[in-house]
Amino acid sequence: MTLTRRDFAGRTALTGAGVALAGSVGVLATAPHALASTDTESADGHRADRHDGVGYGPLLPDPDGILALPAGFSYRVITHSGRTKLESGEYTPSHHDGTAAFPGPRGTTLLVNNHELKGPRTDWEHPVPLTEGLVYDPAASGGCTVVEIRPDGRVAEWVGIAGTSTNCAGGSTPWGTWLTCEENSDRAGENGMTRDHGYVFEVDPADRRANRDPRPLKFFGRYDHEAVVIDPKRGHAYLTEDASGPNGLFYRWTPPKGFHHGPGRLRTLADDAGVLQAPVCYDSGGRYVDDLSRAARIGTVYGVDWVDVPDRDARTVEVREQFRTGEVSRARKLEGMWWADGGAYLVSSYAREESPGPDHDGQIWFYDPRRRTLTLKVLLGAGGAFDGPDNITVSPYGGLVIAEDGDGLQHLFGATDSGRTYPIARNELNIGTADEPGYSEFTGVTFSPDGKTLYASIQEPGIMLAVTGPWKRQRR
Repeated sequence: MTLTRRDFAGRTALTGAGVALAGSVGVLATAPHALASTDTESADGHRADRHDGVGYGPLLPDPDGILALPAGFSYRVITHSGRTKLESGEYTPSHHDGTAAFPGPRGTTLLVNNHELKGPRTDWEHPVPLTEGLVYDPAASGGCTVVEIRPDGRVAEWVGIAGTSTNCAGGSTPWGTWLTCEENSDRAGENGMTRDHGYVFEVDPADRRANRDPRPLKFFGRYDHEAVVIDPKRGHAYLTEDASGPNGLFYRWTPPKGFHHGPGRLRTLADDAGVLQAPVCYDSGGRYVDDLSRAARIGTVYGVDWVDVPDRDARTVEVREQFRTGEVSRARKLEGMWWADGGAYLVSSYAREESPGPDHDGQIWFYDPRRRTLTLKVLLGAGGAFDGPDNITVSPYGGLVIAEDGDGLQHLFGATDSGRTYPIARNELNIGTADEPGYSEFTGVTFSPDGKTLYASIQEPGIMLAVTGPWKRQRR
């Protein structure tokens, strides 16, 4: 049943502020004025620290110059591009991105790690190796590796898929596989590619045979994909698009009637299976919202309707350009997603002159499929401690853990139920110069299945890290 603008306006009129404040309380309560940009960053001179039970205290400089952490925490390098090697003897590929952790056999942990490598293989020193049977396009440099961490600490790594392009955030499935997303939609013949790109592929970390002969899941559409999550109850897939000119879209895919998810089942569907749709949002007064940047207050709730994508494979016109003004709602730099609390958390990394609303340094929204609403949970204002949220995960200790891809120093930071932020780690690996330092973004933030280890990567050159320490539930 479609939720009309009139229905949403009427519901809001009847319940008043309850619509904005009830919702899915879940991880982040929609507390008024809880602007998640005012908390302190660290205590080593970058910003004065005020530790009052939220977070883990100041970040301590790392003598090895890789990762600053709070007292009591430590890290271990799991993979390092150009240093660690795959089972085949080739080096770990570079530019780590989205990651998820799965329980493996005999107490192992399996992590699928995207590698955001764009364009021809000759452009990169360490592209994803072209492992026989696992290659989609032999001209493309990206793909995924699977990292196995054994109970005794030993690490093995192998290719999950190769020959894809610009593998970005991606997402895990309820049945234990990984959906890797191409944030690049080159056609065959463009930039040296021999096949069309801009698709989603499934990788099974526990069954190498299932990954042979990679097939794009074309029913999810061909565009610059960022992340994907699956609704385990209804079977819908939700996908984000990181694009501008015009800004990208948040998508919903509805499976065909009678379809049941499971390992390898997506590969059995036709290229045009199900229905791919884009959102049209409206406020409590029933007014159309053209862009999510219009929301300037935590607790803002938009009703969401869905309209069909005319040509999901974008044969002549890019998907996001197939809609006229007033037909869909957009957002700048739609990035990571995570499914929890019965819905999808999704990131809009920032808004500037390309967006019609006020500037911001990051939004995190929650889509509630039952109520068909988007609620603004976290808003990073200009000039705060953190900016440019990208990959996210829901913490088993409450709140979110967010990978920063902003200006200057880069952090992993947490956001509490009340919307407060606190630092967890800081990247100290300078890939610039002493006069002009540069620090790569964090990516692939995810907890181990037992919740004891936080995995994250420094994208450039490509270092996967395992962080352990005295985790605790964050005070509300």
